[in-house]
This record gives sequence, C-alpha cells and structure tokens, in this order.
Amino acid sequence: MKKVGHGGTLDPAATGVLPIAVGKATRLLPFLPENKAYKAIIRFGVQTTTDDLQGEVIKCQPVPNLSIEQIKPLFSQFLGEIEQIPPMYSAIQRDGKRLYELARKGETVEVPVRTVRVDKIDVLDWYAGEFPELVVNIECGSGTYIRAIARDIGDKLGVGGTLAALTRTKSCGMMLSETITLEELEKQTQQGTFSLLKPELLLNHLPKITLSEEEGKRWCQGQKIVIDPINLVTSSDMIQVHNELGEFLGISQIIFSDNHQLLKPKVVIK
Repeated sequence: MKKVGHGGTLDPAATGVLPIAVGKATRLLPFLPENKAYKAIIRFGVQTTTDDLQGEVIKCQPVPNLSIEQIKPLFSQFLGEIEQIPPMYSAIQRDGKRLYELARKGETVEVPVRTVRVDKIDVLDWYAGEFPELVVNIECGSGTYIRAIARDIGDKLGVGGTLAALTRTKSCGMMLSETITLEELEKQTQQGTFSLLKPELLLNHLPKITLSEEEGKRWCQGQKIVIDPINLVTSSDMIQVHNELGEFLGISQIIFSDNHQLLKPKVVIK
C-alpha cells in the first residue's frame, strides 16, 4: 500500500488502540469519532522532564501520607473544556519543528496553551506507599495529553506527579477488545488470513443515505444530487453514502440551495 495513515499518535511508552487506515480509507480519518479513552497510572512524589517515567527525574520526595480522599476533589478542575500546557517532549510543532526535537537539543521554548476536553475521570484503583499510584479511566477529546493531567494533579497537590503507564482503550470508535497486536498482524499476513475492516464500520455516528445506481454514479463523478428533505441534519452535517447494492461510496455533505437539499461529495471511496 502506498497510502497508510493512523488515527492519532501514541507516546513511545504507551500501548493500546492505534487505528490504521490504508489506501482510499485514509481519506476517512478526519471523519472518524474524535473521542478517546485511556487507562492511566499516575505516580505521585515524582516529577520528570517528560512527565512520564521515560524522562529524567527532576523531583523525588516520598509522600506516604497521601490519600485518595485528597485527590478525588481535584478531578472537577480537570473536567469539561480546560486549558492545558502540553509536555515539552511532545509531537506538537513550533516554528516547523517538533517540540521533542527542540527539547532534545536543550532548547527552551514557550509551549502554547491549548484548550482540550475531558469528559470523565473514574478511579479504578489506588496503591498506597512511599510513591503512591492512582489508576484511572479517562475519557477525553482529541489532543488531550494524559501526561499533562498527571503532572498537573501532582502540582495541585504540591507533591509532583508523573505518568507511570498508559493504555489507550478507545480511539476513533474502536475499542481495545476489537484490535489485534502487531505480532498477530504479522502472523495473519504470513498465513494469508488477514482482512481489513470495512470503513463504514467506524462511521456509525454519521447518518446514512442510500442512492439509486444512477445517482450513485453521478455522485462518484463529483456531481451534486438533489435529495428528499432530511430533518435530522443541517447544512454542516456529514453523512454516509451507500448505493442500492449496499456498497459504501463515501462521505457527503448536506447543503441547501433554492429550498432544496443537495448531497455534495466530500470523500469518494468507491
């Protein structure tokens, strides 16, 4: 395959869901669901240059008296639309260069504040000790750095915090239970048993419309198609397009013109 894309980077030490699109399906990546979910382990009493255990330790102090009751009230400050300063060691670009590239050269630059969305933080487990660890489930929008959440919770407690482990359990509408490992992918490819998922399986969040054979051909050629009014969409909504044979053709946009609703091609797959 000449074209291969993915649904969001993973930190080098992280594991979990990484949706991969090949061929024409790479065009669909911007239309997949944005919500993500993570299982994270936050270690308190430790602060590093990378905000995870891959970095150099810059602060270390035992906090055996820290309790989960002190931490839970802070969660409300990290829910909803929040401002977040990404880790210096991140893939964000500044003046055409990745921040981690600048950090590795010892260059200090101002990391831009970003607005991100966190929908849920649930406690899964708590391990007391000199450097206690909190296990949480975090559901959030695209672009949210879990490392930054670990760091900022530690800062608010005044003891420091860093990300000890991270597993992405959901991405682009795909759950961890639905994935295969790279080793399994290699084995299935060698055995000739590997098959790609149908793109439309990850587009269930979008409305669906079926065109006649003739309309489908015209739509695939880039023409706008007049359709019956659809009450559940607005002029900015995206919609799945299928033909009478049940084949997925691509993504379209509903637009209004002269009191008509038109189907405008956005991404043609067939």
